[in-house]
Amino acid sequence: MNENLLTVREKSIIAALYLSKFDLDGLSYLGFNSFKEAFNIIGLALGVSPKSIQNYRDEFDPLFPNARLGWHKRTTRDYCKLVYEKYKNFDMDTLSRILKKSLYKNPDIDMLIEQTMEVDSDMETSFAKRLITGQSAENYFINQFQNIEAFIGYSMEDTTSLGCGFDFKLSSLAEKNFLAIEVKGVNELHGSISLTQKEYSVAKILGDRYFIFIVKNFKETPIHELYNNPLESSLLFTKNERRVIQVIWNSPI
Repeated sequence: MNENLLTVREKSIIAALYLSKFDLDGLSYLGFNSFKEAFNIIGLALGVSPKSIQNYRDEFDPLFPNARLGWHKRTTRDYCKLVYEKYKNFDMDTLSRILKKSLYKNPDIDMLIEQTMEVDSDMETSFAKRLITGQSAENYFINQFQNIEAFIGYSMEDTTSLGCGFDFKLSSLAEKNFLAIEVKGVNELHGSISLTQKEYSVAKILGDRYFIFIVKNFKETPIHELYNNPLESSLLFTKNERRVIQVIWNSPI
């Protein structure tokens, strides 16, 4: 099983094995507060049903010493056995790295960013938080946007890697101008979101063509809210300036 060529099903099974083997300690290690939250976030990150992650975990539960019985009355499926035999003896740190690499959209870059963030104790570095604010919320939007009345008839372009001040560009043959969608994720039903200076500036320039799509309540059942022209909406943004000390390393040559 080549870890660089894992299928979505194999990634789902690895995540489930991790949750079964390490149980509550594994949840905490990755920054999850509950299994339901983990199922939602991991499922959305992979583009599968959260229930699928739960079902795979339940299949592994009879094989590990946790308090759940799981699917103890049936034989473990062959493709789950393959994953079990390969990963059953891995420690939590090793298996969590494999899990992150399998779930992050750009694993090499994302894991490097995560490591550099760890030196700053003021920055949120948990795996769960990074998935919520990144690909889990974005995948939720990808799955839902065609069902949203304002976006019917539009095609979508992923611009998350372009640094243009929004995550998705929506275009329509019937409309001359594109729509810009910035996706935000919030774990609870209520919380706060932030705009970078670029996002704020682009939202101001585009006005009615700029939308903020907020996915929230990952801890229970994700739902969404849509804000058009967010700077003129019910959202109340306040400017917060932070003075940053930049460390530079010099060397004579």
